[in-house]
Amino acid sequence: MPNPNIVLTGFMGVGKTAVGREVARRLGRTFVDMDDLIVLEAGMSIPEIFETRGEAYFRELESAVLRQLAAQNDLVIATGGGALVDPANRELMTRTSLVICLSASVSAIEERLSGDETRPLLAAADRRQRIVDLINQRAAAYAEIPYRIDTTNRAIGEVADEVIALAQRGLGGVLKLPVSTPGGGGYDILVGRSLLRETPALLAERGLAGMVAVVSDENVTAHWADPLLEALAQGGYHTHLITLPAGEQYKNLASIGRIYDELVAAGMDRQGVIAALGGGVVGDMAGFAAATYLRGVHFVQIPTSLLAMVDASVGGKTGVDLPQGKNLVGAFKWPDLVIVDPDLLNTLPAEEFRNGLAEVVKHGILGDRELFGQLYGEGPESLESMLARALRVKIRVVENDPYEQGERAHLNLGHTFAHAIEQVSGYAVPHGQAVGLGLIAAAELAAAREDCSPETARLVRAVVERLGLPTHIANLDADAIYAAMSADKKRRGKRLRFVLPHEIGRVAVHDDVTREEAIEAIKTILQ
Repeated sequence: MPNPNIVLTGFMGVGKTAVGREVARRLGRTFVDMDDLIVLEAGMSIPEIFETRGEAYFRELESAVLRQLAAQNDLVIATGGGALVDPANRELMTRTSLVICLSASVSAIEERLSGDETRPLLAAADRRQRIVDLINQRAAAYAEIPYRIDTTNRAIGEVADEVIALAQRGLGGVLKLPVSTPGGGGYDILVGRSLLRETPALLAERGLAGMVAVVSDENVTAHWADPLLEALAQGGYHTHLITLPAGEQYKNLASIGRIYDELVAAGMDRQGVIAALGGGVVGDMAGFAAATYLRGVHFVQIPTSLLAMVDASVGGKTGVDLPQGKNLVGAFKWPDLVIVDPDLLNTLPAEEFRNGLAEVVKHGILGDRELFGQLYGEGPESLESMLARALRVKIRVVENDPYEQGERAHLNLGHTFAHAIEQVSGYAVPHGQAVGLGLIAAAELAAAREDCSPETARLVRAVVERLGLPTHIANLDADAIYAAMSADKKRRGKRLRFVLPHEIGRVAVHDDVTREEAIEAIKTILQ
């Protein structure tokens, strides 16, 4: 069986080529230096490419070479320092290969590159400062590489040992999306297939060694509880499974009380970990329990629905519903880790997958025109790519506004309508369908107020319809939906706040929407 490629990336001068050659020699694999392939393809040296054709042309060649290499196996590849800065390149290689980022101190890099005049990007009066500036520019991209090895003051063979050890663990196909939290903390979102079985190692790497209470629901437990519990047991973890009834109607304080009772009976202490294995409802309840049991225990999200993967599992918001409305009781609880394994979507009903696409559309409208365009056109390059693009939008927002004091309110796009639709329907309308309807209503409202063009509203409706989500709903009353909005926790005083699109990729909060305007927008989605 062919082995996935080993890709070494990182800044120039960190040892990618030297280490790559040694790893390839020991494993009996073919070594590929990407820069050599680019030179061969262009018929000129890299300095000549930059001088005559420019960096943009060089990056196009780089992307083309990456696509060729990603289709092969059993290679050891050394990339150029900027090859995986482009998100599409990074997603492609982390999906198909074991990608390792090599790093080194600025002083070590400067020393190793001393006298090397073949680096066009280092053409500057102050070379050291140029190195620092480039490293800082690429830091966010390098941070998404799941495995990192520092080569400072280390022999080539020693670094090769570490690379081979990672390869022998069967690792690969993982993208890491770091999330910063207030006070200098943070957590990782890991995206990759077969990650569920890696859960014990991932917990151990983060120092989580206590009992693991897996909170799930009846639907998910049947498919994924046993594989997770078996993996944890093999990893030496003591576990306890808490299975709740499935459905939004059970996202209440009674279910939280049941979780508390089971945690006490199982003897969980403050070193324990609550792992949410399920969709957004399970994640909300498990997170709230983790925030409040013993005044806080460790929390890990393992989302099993598309909606939870791209939205509910990220950002730390947890909560339960009251009869008066959704999520009226809750807390912020940052997870220690989010494990996004696309394989878990294999048992998700097609309707539920479509429901999750509504949140992907929302993220495209909020901050990724290209993602929105992919949903409207041919579709994303891969499921992992779509997940990563949607997640980056939410990460960017929650990092800027962790406690929903400003920009984070943008994530409520469509949700003022959606939550009211859910409540008035007695939660017969699934959340994803309600969000799709809410996005249409928000766009129609914005167009009627001339906050966006009619074309923007048309595009939003067309994308929702193209993805198989309903664009109209029957048997609901516009006045009842508006009345339900009045209990929305996002209102400010007596004013309802609406997040409205101004164009694809840009939204704003409005608190001057009249009742009549909102009612007319609601009518555009009623049959």
